[in-house]
Amino acid sequence: MSVKIDGDVRSRFPGLTILLTSLTGVTIAKSSLQLEEFKKQVLQEVSGEYKLEALKDVYLFRVYRDFFWGIGIDPTKTRPASEALIRRVLAGKPIPQINTLVDAYNLASIKTGVPLAAFDADTITGELQARFAKPNEEFSGIGMDKPAKLKGGEIVITDDEKLVAIYPHRDSDKTKVQESTRNLLLVTCGAPGVTAETLSKAERTAVDYIIRFCDGQQKK
Repeated sequence: MSVKIDGDVRSRFPGLTILLTSLTGVTIAKSSLQLEEFKKQVLQEVSGEYKLEALKDVYLFRVYRDFFWGIGIDPTKTRPASEALIRRVLAGKPIPQINTLVDAYNLASIKTGVPLAAFDADTITGELQARFAKPNEEFSGIGMDKPAKLKGGEIVITDDEKLVAIYPHRDSDKTKVQESTRNLLLVTCGAPGVTAETLSKAERTAVDYIIRFCDGQQKK
């Protein structure tokens, strides 16, 4: 399953794929000792895999950086989520702790190098689509004090009624995953040059981590 990509976006970025899968019956807590122990293991593995000074030259991160430049985002200021998380690990900084589900898919993003996002499925109306933003469209992202007016031309993900994300780096406050969330839409964020195999592996890893620590089941 994938997010529908508007024709204008497809024409400009023909290699873009955005995977989508749903999970039902998840149970989310503020934190989990088991997850924290598993996190230590994964972070230790990742710390031995990369060097901070060479991270920007790793092919996967370079591809996402190039995509960011192509959509008007400076990746030296707003980094792809996976790279930003891995940089924190390599610099010895703590990983943000949100809740067990967000922490689980963030860990999968660190493990695979692929940015991931998730939305509370019960706040979504209709189907998800990626399109270019229109000038002055308003977007209320997580942690924002007031809605931002978009310039136009950003890639956004929408449902049938509203914006749910600025792709692939900012999610909407209205659709965020909380401890009350029971049903989930998981988005695996691709970019031109990222293989289908890489995206599928990242999705499988995220689903595995989520079910391991938040129960639920993947909807086929």
